[in-house]
Amino acid sequence: MAIYKQNLLCKASKIAAVFLLTPLATQAAEKLQLSSPDGSIQVEVTSGDYVQYKVTLDGQPVLNNSKIDLVLDGHKSLANDPNITNIERIQISETLYPEVKVKSATIENQYNQLALTFDNEYVVEFRAFNNGVAYRFNTRLNDSITVKGEIAEFNFDKDASVYYPEEEGFYSHNERTYIHQAISNIDQNNLASTPALVDNNGVKILITETGLEDYAGLWLLGNGKNGLTATFPKYPTKKEPLLPDVDRNEPITERAHYIAKTDGTRAFPWRVLAIADNDAELITNQLTYQLASPNRIGDTSWIKPGKVAWDWYNANNLHGVDFKAGVNTQTYKYYIDFASKNGLEYVILDEGWYPLGDLLGTVPDMDVPEIIAYAKKKNVDIILWASWLTLRDQFDEAMDRFAELGAVGIKPDFFQRDDQQMVNFYWKIAKEAAKRKLLVDYHGSYKPAGLRRTYPNVISREGVKGLEWNKWSYDSTPEHNTTLPFIRMVAGPMDYTPGAMSNAQGKKPYELITYGGKASDHQDFTVRFNRPMSQTTRVHQMAMLTVFESPLQMMADSPVNYENQQECATFMAKVPTVWDETKVLHGKIGDYISVARKHGNNWYVGTLNDENSRELELDLSFLPTGQKFKMVIFQDGINALRWAEDYKRIEKVVTSKDKLTMKLAHSGGYTARLTPM
Repeated sequence: MAIYKQNLLCKASKIAAVFLLTPLATQAAEKLQLSSPDGSIQVEVTSGDYVQYKVTLDGQPVLNNSKIDLVLDGHKSLANDPNITNIERIQISETLYPEVKVKSATIENQYNQLALTFDNEYVVEFRAFNNGVAYRFNTRLNDSITVKGEIAEFNFDKDASVYYPEEEGFYSHNERTYIHQAISNIDQNNLASTPALVDNNGVKILITETGLEDYAGLWLLGNGKNGLTATFPKYPTKKEPLLPDVDRNEPITERAHYIAKTDGTRAFPWRVLAIADNDAELITNQLTYQLASPNRIGDTSWIKPGKVAWDWYNANNLHGVDFKAGVNTQTYKYYIDFASKNGLEYVILDEGWYPLGDLLGTVPDMDVPEIIAYAKKKNVDIILWASWLTLRDQFDEAMDRFAELGAVGIKPDFFQRDDQQMVNFYWKIAKEAAKRKLLVDYHGSYKPAGLRRTYPNVISREGVKGLEWNKWSYDSTPEHNTTLPFIRMVAGPMDYTPGAMSNAQGKKPYELITYGGKASDHQDFTVRFNRPMSQTTRVHQMAMLTVFESPLQMMADSPVNYENQQECATFMAKVPTVWDETKVLHGKIGDYISVARKHGNNWYVGTLNDENSRELELDLSFLPTGQKFKMVIFQDGINALRWAEDYKRIEKVVTSKDKLTMKLAHSGGYTARLTPM
């Protein structure tokens, strides 16, 4: 039978078609087909001795037959000749209206679903979208259950490659470099966090998850052949004893035999394959949001995206002032004055505002109530940093104190885990913060996996190798920066903390060869912890604010450096942090990325380039026809190849008919604001 229904919801308009089928017993071993709404993606599910599925795009293999299973203690799994007792097919077409508009003001959520009920009380739901496939388990068991393991295979053709964020172990900040290599080279000892991106004959498949709740996070191992397989951190049972002066690190020394103990009737996390036949399509993929559980906090009018004047990256380096800069009241009042003058919404008090190990204590020279009161007079709000471990140990009192002080958000840090115990703590923080109307920006964290939709006050998170790595490594290269949008950013917002004003060229370009000697590997960039610099041009850093998605976006350098470069700072301060519309102009993983984003009636363009100089066309046909726009452009200066801080500012009047040329230096960028006249 077919049932059609139409619902008008406050946050979504939906049209659904439901088809219920009860198969004969002989159908249990048959192959079942599911297609995306546009028919381009096909999923074939087979239930025989075990359950497996495969995926094609326009008839070409995307994912070869791959097994799935959920292994419970004392319960029959799907590897024991399961029988299908019911089949349900659903077609959904609805519009979602995100409370926090990361990529767009609306999301068209269209998919076809195949739900298979098995005789062991499992339900497996498959969803096919026009840009990907996802599946999840549901169980319908009365008592609590122990999940011993989960099988999730990802098998590809022999020539497939992967951008692999390899890890040393499950105890990690998940801040990795994406190593491009053949999948066949990855064996069972090569662990990686997610997301990871596979290139299978030119089709890109991003592997990640969403709806991660009361469960352990998804990681990957190789199989030494042409595939990857899921693995999960098991539940922690022993941890290293804490030393008296340790306030953040709690490594696991022993784990249980299971992934999770949880309710017997529940939905498990979605296993997501975001699929694109060209790199650029990955940028607008929003499956991790679409599949996540909806808002649970009700009113979200108090959630305010915005920019932050941040202290830690620049080590509180103020100069030309008549007080000693550092973690003190006078320094933070300077940050607040800078934020107020430039229209920034927030200042973060990072590490040092409380005596480490005691969120209820105070430190000399820091009058936090006075700082917060001063900020409010200047129309600036304060976000407070905290070590997760101290927060856990003083949770209720600390959360109450944050609210009583008048802070509007918290930045808990150094989690380094995503086992079930830690995942549940993330959810606890989000829930209790929402009760107190506090924003949350997780650092030292795992990737976004759905929590931001369920608790929209989770406004951003780290889990990315960001700008701060320039303080101690050579890893934050232009190639790394042009890789992140296609992998990590597909999972959700990333607090990369852009905006360095001290800029240098990194690895020496071919065009610059020193006279009479060997060229330096790192031209004029050097690692400096307290006075850091970027391995990019100035404009590359400026363009990051448009390219990189984070509703809570940092301006990471010193206020004094911005004031000395006010022309650049003024432009950066006006770039929004959430968007009504996103259009990808150019994209190639690890080489370049160019986007146009709309906020209100204004458009912004951001382009990042790798270590190779190039030119890209800027076609302005995305602008409304018949209207003139004032265009303010920042582009790499003619000498940016030698002096990375060299830039040129241009103003012109343009229309949708114009086509411009973006000249991108080695490690360069291009950014613009277009305002209707």
